[in-house]
Amino acid sequence: MRLTDISVRALPLPTKGQKTHWDDTLENFGCRVSQGGTKSFVIQHGADRRLITIGRYPIISLADARIEAKRLLAEMTLGKHRPRTVRWDEALKLYLAACEQKNRKRTVDDYKRLLNRHFAFKRQQLAEITAEDIERKLGHIKAPSERNHALVAVKVFLAWCQKPPRRYIAHNPCEGMVPVKRKRRKRLLSDTELAAVFRAAIEGLDTFSKIVALLVLCGQRKTETVSLRRTWLDSSEKLVTLPESITKNKLEHTFPYGTLAEAVLNRVSNLGGDLFFPPYRQHVRGKPTTTYAGWSKDKKAFDKRCGVTKWTLHDLRRTFGTRLAQLGVLPHVVERLLNHRLGAISNKTDGMLTDVAEIYNLASYLPEMRAAVVVWEAKLTSLLQLTKAA
Repeated sequence: MRLTDISVRALPLPTKGQKTHWDDTLENFGCRVSQGGTKSFVIQHGADRRLITIGRYPIISLADARIEAKRLLAEMTLGKHRPRTVRWDEALKLYLAACEQKNRKRTVDDYKRLLNRHFAFKRQQLAEITAEDIERKLGHIKAPSERNHALVAVKVFLAWCQKPPRRYIAHNPCEGMVPVKRKRRKRLLSDTELAAVFRAAIEGLDTFSKIVALLVLCGQRKTETVSLRRTWLDSSEKLVTLPESITKNKLEHTFPYGTLAEAVLNRVSNLGGDLFFPPYRQHVRGKPTTTYAGWSKDKKAFDKRCGVTKWTLHDLRRTFGTRLAQLGVLPHVVERLLNHRLGAISNKTDGMLTDVAEIYNLASYLPEMRAAVVVWEAKLTSLLQLTKAA
């Protein structure tokens, strides 16, 4: 058939798998249609009749695809274009090795986990993997956040494969794929709920309870709290310094802690050495771990003890920041405690940060943060007393 814009739009979907419709006007050029409705322009070349994907319709128009097909077929005929065949697992190994040379270990570990867990293409030829294949893998991921992280990881990997001098693929099959829109959580724990969670946390003897207590008291992220080391504490000044290697924004973060947090830390066993929260075992679900990793099971048991439902650990951080603001703590002090980038809350004039914002970014505000911690611990103590009296 002769491929036209009208005929491409009208191409029928196969009942299963994929079907390629070849163009009568340009030999070895066609449009491949998947069962899911994805259409991609391809060329076929070589003794093994290998397919090379040019791009996905309508991201790439028929006219542009035909021009690119003519160029590639001409170069192949002249021997100038020799696409390198490489398997997914081989390309991934090379990519991760390259990442280790320029990325942080945490970033490399995240890419390794996401790509190995969600895209098990193994020995499949990289050039044969289509947009439909990627979308099928993404479709198996239920959590929107995990799906978005996986999409970013595979996009970056395939873009690396496409760039010279490698050119393992002619086009990135992830072109046009967009992240899933996530519904922002707004859950705040009420005073009664916060008191119930905090009481169960300080009364609990297990590791999870102690982590929850610190999350309530300090408002830090759970990944940063569970990675806490004794060498990061200045007990004389009651300060914690989180290194940039574990913080989300890749900035070193120093924050004060109060007497209640100090009491929780003193209750943590030192059998883990430098780590406050070492793993129960070296492997969880067959994967190595270096810190505590019993979140799901222990959270369910904790919920039964405290009686609060439908909350997440991150809700404690949101509650911490919101309640501090309600107690009169200034926004930049709250943001500093949470280790947020302060430019995000400042006013901008002609694209430049105001003088006040620049001062906020330079100042540590330790005295103000210490005062906020005192106010917060007093609030929690009051809640415990009120709920106990009730």
